[in-house]
Amino acid sequence: MWQQLFGDLKDHSFMVVAVAEDSRGAEHVRPWIEQAKAAYWCLIDPEHRVASLYGMANVPRAVWIEERGRIVRPPETAGSTDHFRNMDQKALTMSAADQAARDAGKAFYVNAVKEWVTTGRHGLDAPAAREKLPRITADIALALAHFRLGVWLRRHGAVEEGSRHLAEASRLHPESWNMWRQSADLEAVGRAAGPEFWARVQALGDKPYHKPPDLPGFPT
Repeated sequence: MWQQLFGDLKDHSFMVVAVAEDSRGAEHVRPWIEQAKAAYWCLIDPEHRVASLYGMANVPRAVWIEERGRIVRPPETAGSTDHFRNMDQKALTMSAADQAARDAGKAFYVNAVKEWVTTGRHGLDAPAAREKLPRITADIALALAHFRLGVWLRRHGAVEEGSRHLAEASRLHPESWNMWRQSADLEAVGRAAGPEFWARVQALGDKPYHKPPDLPGFPT
């Protein structure tokens, strides 16, 4: 998806910057990046600095930044939909209809990026972009501090103490799937996509896991 998008738009001074946020460290992410052989920039952010600065609570998220460095679309879902919630959790398969709907969301989002780069459409002016920026509350700021401290402690051998800080981070910022998934994966690889994850998703009820991007006509 991103490789094709970059290839289509690279002659328009366009760049994709992909950021892998894996608290287990760069050595766990680098093989995937090398295997992808991406032509665009790929960064590794084990301390989640990018997510903290931009207020990202889930992945995939995207921010559109124009050539002068101004945000024209704050963090939003990068074309993903909630159709995965209908997945067969044992076989990890989706119905043809759900897969088609999921693909349609990604295609719509990619086309929106292309329209922005080539025509300026979908870009927001400064006041509108500022209004849509995520608000970092005192609890969220404290959660981010607990999260980074917890990751550091676990990395340096203080596993039990680190886990307490990670749990406190999720308590303070329960909307952050990033924090919960990273904490779960540090406890046991695969836990972040296991039964506990699905139970948390089901507990959302009518609330979205991936809030649709605010793009007119985006398929849901």
